[in-house]
Amino acid sequence: MKLRAYLLMLFVVAVWGSTFVVIKGALSDASPAAFNLVRMTLAFAVLALVYHRYWRGMKRWQVGAGAVVGLCLATGYQFQTTGLARTTPSKSAFITGLLVVMVPLLSSIPGLRPPGALRPRWNAFVGAALAFAGIVLLTAPAAAQSQAGASVLVRATNFLPDMTSINLGDVLTLGCALGFAFHCLALSHVSPKIGFQQLALLQVGFCAIFMALSLPFIERPHIDWTPRLALALGIAAVLATAAAFSIQSWAQRVLPPTHMALLLTMEPVFAWITSFLVTGERLGMRPASGALCILAGIALTELMPQPHVPTAHEA
Repeated sequence: MKLRAYLLMLFVVAVWGSTFVVIKGALSDASPAAFNLVRMTLAFAVLALVYHRYWRGMKRWQVGAGAVVGLCLATGYQFQTTGLARTTPSKSAFITGLLVVMVPLLSSIPGLRPPGALRPRWNAFVGAALAFAGIVLLTAPAAAQSQAGASVLVRATNFLPDMTSINLGDVLTLGCALGFAFHCLALSHVSPKIGFQQLALLQVGFCAIFMALSLPFIERPHIDWTPRLALALGIAAVLATAAAFSIQSWAQRVLPPTHMALLLTMEPVFAWITSFLVTGERLGMRPASGALCILAGIALTELMPQPHVPTAHEA
């Protein structure tokens, strides 16, 4: 059973990573929030069909808990897809991966800490510092180029980042990582009390509702129905949402926490590989160093025992 869980989770992480490129292309045919709404509506329809027996016996408090989880999920996706329209797939994936670092940091707040969880240890803060350094290297180029024969001090000064070059998409994607971190914390509070089938129905359903309510305030929606858009919606709704959420909920009951965390850190790697193969996107020495710092921060945070297992989120 464990081998099957490993293989299925690796498949899920690969799907999540590849969707950054797929959705990036589809956003030429649809506005980000409109894409999200159609995606979540389709995913909810699939889950409602597959898990139709689990509507029975839902209690009022479970519906309320599902609404909170769905709100956090909608917040994360709205920031992520809107940011993805303005930045590159690999950048979006690596910045989204910061949620793995944010979760233990937010767990230091007693009100957010999951029941029975411990305070984050030193490695969570060191990992956060590494990840922050990585995101600066990934998103901001050097302020100036070093000249031949320049002193060590001048070379060090030139290595400082040009913060003005960080684009809006990078900042929005950072907001998505925070939204997904709150989603992870909300899940950790309610998932032990609700079956994963009911939780999947509730969170995706409420996510679609909140996306519909927020749509007029975010953008003027438009959709140009093309084969590319239809393919992206099918992959995102069926594989990357309905199927992936169900597989992950089951696998988290089977695999050890550290193993799950290591699998989840592969998401931005799959995103970069897909972006390289499909679009030819390349990371220079500086952004590549930033990506490695982010992965190192995530690994340092998750290789040590932490309050709970965070959840990865695809584009």
